[in-house]
Amino acid sequence: MGGDLNAITASLDEFRNGVESVKDILLSNLVMLGEVPAPTFGERARVEETQHLFISSGLQNCSIDDCDNGMAILPGSEGDRNLLLLAHSDTVFSEKVDHTIALQPNKAVGPGVADNSLGLAVLATLPQLLEELGIALKDNLILLTPTRGLGKGNLEGLRFFLEHNKMPLSAGICVEGAQLGRLSFSSIGMLRAEIVCSVPEEYDWTKFGATNAIVSLNEVINRILEISVPTRPRTKIALGRIEGGTTVNSVPTSAKLELEIRSESARIIESVSREMDALIAEISSRSGADIQWDVFARRKPTGISFQHPLVRTSTAIMEALGVTPRIAPSTSELSTVIGHHIPGVTLGITTVERLNQLDETAHIEPMFTGIAQLLAILKAIDEGICDGKK
Repeated sequence: MGGDLNAITASLDEFRNGVESVKDILLSNLVMLGEVPAPTFGERARVEETQHLFISSGLQNCSIDDCDNGMAILPGSEGDRNLLLLAHSDTVFSEKVDHTIALQPNKAVGPGVADNSLGLAVLATLPQLLEELGIALKDNLILLTPTRGLGKGNLEGLRFFLEHNKMPLSAGICVEGAQLGRLSFSSIGMLRAEIVCSVPEEYDWTKFGATNAIVSLNEVINRILEISVPTRPRTKIALGRIEGGTTVNSVPTSAKLELEIRSESARIIESVSREMDALIAEISSRSGADIQWDVFARRKPTGISFQHPLVRTSTAIMEALGVTPRIAPSTSELSTVIGHHIPGVTLGITTVERLNQLDETAHIEPMFTGIAQLLAILKAIDEGICDGKK
């Protein structure tokens, strides 16, 4: 393995220079795609725009499926294997948000610019970049822009594609704009839910213990914080977002909490979920408030070994580029890829500030390193290094 990998790492400066030479194309694609709103369940326009770029690059089998996933194929010189390269097309921002992306000397600023407009731009630019560097892959490269990945989308787009896909896939790489150094090769278990508390209009405000939706939800939160979770297997209850009420001088009749239970153990997730069921039923019964517990996304713990050739090769390439690998489990597309018995990793492309804020900022200079990393790993997979054949 060492000889082949050494030849690839010796080309890293060339790869990086090649990326810099197509900088204008990359940034043009980033602005073009990033300024098309793509909230979860509303990604079609952005997927269509990505398809136009795939078609203009001469890719084959450009198509959009029944789940609005976009796909294109860059045929390999031999075509004996298929490599999957994907970047989710949705963002956390509504179509009502101004999606203008501002290009500054060394950064791009705008909602969703890194998560995940940059990932899509990398896929759209890759055919020109490979041509610029004279890289001809032996394997077919499947470029996929799945939809419905975030929040209540629950990775529906990718799951639909993999359940209907007839092409055997040798490996998968999930491309995320943030952060450079990210290396995920496992997926932590996760349950994502919302707790909605409401009180009826006919609620008896004169009875003892009368409350409102925010007070009842606050009691739910206090009880959740009392739930004991283990440090091994690593487990966490993450309270993510809360909203309720309309004005300061009106009684709040509804309130909502969004949360995640994350754990390395599926059994512990189910145990904590049952505790949630019990405490919600108790508080609802005692207060008279209607409290609903809606689970809308789940992930099973899965992954490949740190010793897997794909992980070891990715780590070596990152270190050769001077990038410190930040190894952390994922709750995104990688869980579905590996869950379909496809060895895979998630990579970040650049350094990012204010992630998921309206002024999300992606730095341009580190993109060259992040994409060079991706090129090197693709070439290593293509040469059989990452499956142990060489």
